[in-house]
Amino acid sequence: MPRCRNTVVVGFAFLTLAAAPAAAQAQLADGVSVRFSGRVQTQFNTTSVTGASSTEFLIRRARLSATVTVNDLVSGKVDPDFSGGKITLKDAYMRLSFDPRFRLTLGQFKRPFDLFELTSSTRMLVVERSGGIRGIDTCAGPGGICTLSHMTEKLQYADRDIGVLADGRLADGMVSYAVSVTNGTGANREDENGNKSFTGRLTVEVAPNITIGGNAGVHDYVHPTSGTNRYATAFGADVEIGSFSEGVHVQVGAIAGENWQVPVGSQDAANFLTAQGILSYRVPVVHPYVTGVEPVFRVSWGDPDTDTDGDHGLLFTPGLMLHFEGRNRIAVNMDIWSPDSGDTEFSIKAQSFFFF
Repeated sequence: MPRCRNTVVVGFAFLTLAAAPAAAQAQLADGVSVRFSGRVQTQFNTTSVTGASSTEFLIRRARLSATVTVNDLVSGKVDPDFSGGKITLKDAYMRLSFDPRFRLTLGQFKRPFDLFELTSSTRMLVVERSGGIRGIDTCAGPGGICTLSHMTEKLQYADRDIGVLADGRLADGMVSYAVSVTNGTGANREDENGNKSFTGRLTVEVAPNITIGGNAGVHDYVHPTSGTNRYATAFGADVEIGSFSEGVHVQVGAIAGENWQVPVGSQDAANFLTAQGILSYRVPVVHPYVTGVEPVFRVSWGDPDTDTDGDHGLLFTPGLMLHFEGRNRIAVNMDIWSPDSGDTEFSIKAQSFFFF
């Protein structure tokens, strides 16, 4: 009987969440609680690329998440995404919180790699992490354009994967660590070879609102020409200054490693190098509904093969955000891609960020 009653409570909470966000937490039997949240992000974008559809609307993200707390030790999260006319899992895991210094997460989660990927889509400072422009597919290996986030995601050093993660906070929360062992094939995918990938990240808060981070990844893959099981490595560092409230906010990072999607012979991979910086300044606004205005500028550079000339490029992104209550906002970006060889192209993106 309690199980049936729990099912009814959870179902009712999901159905009424959008209409009553203040009641977004349900208390179940035996002390189990469920906290619901969600996001809907609608995007309009353009492209200057000849032959591609000049404009489009899309639902970029549509998620309804449930975070379950069983007790002080056991918790978990399920985060399905309904965008694109299909249902896919984002986060889906069980977490064992033995101590603030040591937690264990089992399931599907973000690999602990670069700062930009680990920044939630409800908080990130630009409309698209990768800055993608429809119709461009020139970055050797990953395709698209050569930006930091596009390269780390497509080369499977960052973004979600299935496995086990250990993390914690030390020195009164000033030092954080995270290490993971995963399949290496990405979210919602089976392992392809039985080998495993390894990712680690360490951050230190050196002063209030100033954090330095370092990360490393070892990605297992099947070599595209020889068919043998291989490993590729990548290393990076980043700095974050400021916060998501008022004033200056800076995120800067650089990553170097092996671009395993560009084979060199039957055993090796090309070397890539990428760097990115984002600067914003949030100005508070005294208004019944608008809480702030935030101009943003990003520059991202990527070279997919450091031994090949003329294949790198720069992305410039000026933008502006209009903030409402909480994490609700509207952002407008112009992504301008300037390759070392080829034509400069651009995309205008406007996106609403609805969070509850």
